[in-house]
Amino acid sequence: MSGDQVPEDLLYTSDHEWLRRDDASPDEATIGITDFAQDQLGDVVYLDLPGEGAEVTAADRFGEVESVKTVSDLYAPISGEVIAANGDLEEQPELVNDAPYGEGWLIRVRIADEAQLDGLLDADAYRAQLPAI
Repeated sequence: MSGDQVPEDLLYTSDHEWLRRDDASPDEATIGITDFAQDQLGDVVYLDLPGEGAEVTAADRFGEVESVKTVSDLYAPISGEVIAANGDLEEQPELVNDAPYGEGWLIRVRIADEAQLDGLLDADAYRAQLPAI
């Protein structure tokens, strides 16, 4: 895992989720799992994600990802209303492995409390808490 797999423009959780604010709609954000997380999971075969209109709560479980190795819970970086789930993952869960910061995104949310963003890690802080490889 190299440092270049931690994009500078994202915010992170210590549970290996990332959040990207939408420049065009700053009250919206896209959430996914990091390159480190997908690498640790191995080949992703299934995702259980909330549907549009569901509420997610910061630090609470919002779904799960199943790989050939394990099943892991997904935790919300912030609270908000789900405005979209990545439907492409139903037929192509491997997008999480192939493009974790792009086509492999998980959900989009309308941010409920912008102050929660202050509790997330920037790229340097996230990189610092990763195990040395």
